[in-house]
Amino acid sequence: MATQIITLTTDFGQSDSYVTQMKGVMLTINPNVYFIDATHAIPPQDVLRAAVVLTELIDAFPDGTIHLAVVDPDVGSNRRIVGIEVGSQRFVGPDNGLFALVTRRVAPDRIVQLTEKAFWRQPQSATCPIANTFHGRDIMAPVAAHWSLGRDLIEFGELIDGLLGDVSHRRPHKVSDTIIGEVLWVDRFGNLITNIEVSDLPKPITDCLTVQIGKRRITGIHQFYGQQCEGNFVATIGSSGHLEIAVNRGNASELLQVGVGQALRVFECESAEDE
Repeated sequence: MATQIITLTTDFGQSDSYVTQMKGVMLTINPNVYFIDATHAIPPQDVLRAAVVLTELIDAFPDGTIHLAVVDPDVGSNRRIVGIEVGSQRFVGPDNGLFALVTRRVAPDRIVQLTEKAFWRQPQSATCPIANTFHGRDIMAPVAAHWSLGRDLIEFGELIDGLLGDVSHRRPHKVSDTIIGEVLWVDRFGNLITNIEVSDLPKPITDCLTVQIGKRRITGIHQFYGQQCEGNFVATIGSSGHLEIAVNRGNASELLQVGVGQALRVFECESAEDE
């Protein structure tokens, strides 16, 4: 029997049994599956945050890893549930924008709508049918487990030609020589991770760039937080390849009193001064 890695990304938290139920269903199908909990702390129904997390996982795992993502505010509706092959990685989840950033970064090889009910959870009795409120347990988890046994994606349903659902996510844009972006999320350290990626910045990245967020101007893109003194603001390219605004040993979100959606600008700093 195959041994396979399945990561889990959900907004379920840890106080309920939802994640454990999904793992139990998958272990019933493949007792040798190896689970990695990416995170279960996605804010409720925050599809964009989960989409960003999935982009962080794609380069971190061995070939053939299955990433099961369940952030599904439209559960029970006619939204599609899909399996996707993206390079050497595989994804299962609702087609609600969860995979928009992954497939924007790497074009998918195949996308299948998971319509083959033989691979869904088989109810143990009439009192325990497929739940319209828990497709993560009853459809997505079983398919992920069957996929981990070496089955081909096409066995699980119908090939999809066309675009996947998108996510509410504005790309940065340029006005003259200024890049205008926004804060995508705030991590637990208070760092502001923006939608400006390293590929959006001029090459080579030099110290002669200014980041302005609110009234605060930060001169230079640094390599790591400690290049600024404790308590000082720093702009850097984080591990996910996004521009971050941080405070060395501090909380940028609290000090600036800003959060998700806050606009920022990046421009040449010939005449700019640090504030």
